[in-house]
Amino acid sequence: MNLPRMDSLSGKVVIITGASHGIGAQLAAVLQKRGAHLALTARNDARLASVAAPRDLVVSGDITHDSVRSSLIAQTVARWGRIDVLINNAGRGSYYSAFTTPLDEARALFELNFFAPLALAQLAAPHLRQTRGMLVNISSIAGQICLPWLPVYSASKFALAAFTSAQRTELKRDGVHVMGVFPGYVNTEFQAHAVGPRPPDRVAQGKRFAVSAGKCAEAIVNGIAHRKRMVITPRAGWPLVWANRLFPGFVESRLERV
Repeated sequence: MNLPRMDSLSGKVVIITGASHGIGAQLAAVLQKRGAHLALTARNDARLASVAAPRDLVVSGDITHDSVRSSLIAQTVARWGRIDVLINNAGRGSYYSAFTTPLDEARALFELNFFAPLALAQLAAPHLRQTRGMLVNISSIAGQICLPWLPVYSASKFALAAFTSAQRTELKRDGVHVMGVFPGYVNTEFQAHAVGPRPPDRVAQGKRFAVSAGKCAEAIVNGIAHRKRMVITPRAGWPLVWANRLFPGFVESRLERV
């Protein structure tokens, strides 16, 4: 089925989770310039208010709670009568090792990184079917290549990536496009917000090579406009993804050295 492009995002109703900082805040800035109607959600009221434009809808709260997710969808539809794009962006990291991660922490990480996007997509799907809209799941390069210093985070992002493929297959027949996004190293507050021990020095120092959150957001919005199947940003991540698919043992050996 050939789906129409979204070259013009002016007037489109877009939900962004995790919109108070980082990639989410930059997505809001880019889409505001393109004339989209935005419904923004995050837990930090003050930072969310600083990101929102006067015409935006702000729904603060923790999206791991059913009531917050339901309110977000209901308020968006009440304001504009439709949903064109849902961007599941909210998430966080965890630097605990595979054998020291507290189970409560692992469950909490999956609640935010996997179950919240799953539940929001289920709530938004009827509206996306009506508009032949778009579902965007922001995973991570760690959803393509398991990073040993982020094992449970990687597992949660692999789960989201796998489910994105299933959602794409299921929703395509209804004219809804599903896009997976796999950012690499992005200059955000990810490390500061992640729990557990600090990352290896080589990982922490690598931030100087990170792509900006603004460039990452531009790549995502371009993907939305052209209904891409998959976005990897920066594009330098593509060779690593293909190397992992073709030579997984070699990539694992290199990651072990980090």
